[in-house]
Amino acid sequence: MKTFMAVKEYAEKSRRWYVVDATDKVLGRMATRIASVLMGKTNPYYTPHVDTGDFVVVVNAGKVKLTGDKMNQKVYEEYSGYHGGKKLRPVGVMLEKHSERVITLAVRRMLPRSRLGRAMLKKLKVYAGPAHHHQAQQPIQFDI
Repeated sequence: MKTFMAVKEYAEKSRRWYVVDATDKVLGRMATRIASVLMGKTNPYYTPHVDTGDFVVVVNAGKVKLTGDKMNQKVYEEYSGYHGGKKLRPVGVMLEKHSERVITLAVRRMLPRSRLGRAMLKKLKVYAGPAHHHQAQQPIQFDI
């Protein structure tokens, strides 16, 4: 018996596209499912050191839900590198102005911190509204 190890070319030929509707979905639970699809853990030929994941398109990112009092307490922090360059933004403000970033950051923090993780993140497409321009790929509805 030999152990099957996927190679990059094999994984690229068999990639699928999924659409996730984020309306009234809990952010963390949705992000974990999306991260596992991007990593390829839902595929039978998953190999940890090869990008075997599928593409994910998230629509209605602005309608995502947060549990508890996170809407008031959760804060996103950025630092420019300069003195006084620290910016703190509550999640409510981020959902209004940049709702795509909220989902992207949640998923990014669940992926590996390496070149492989950055390649996986490029397969995530997030849109604030219900429209996306990936109809030609014939995406499959992914229920969470």
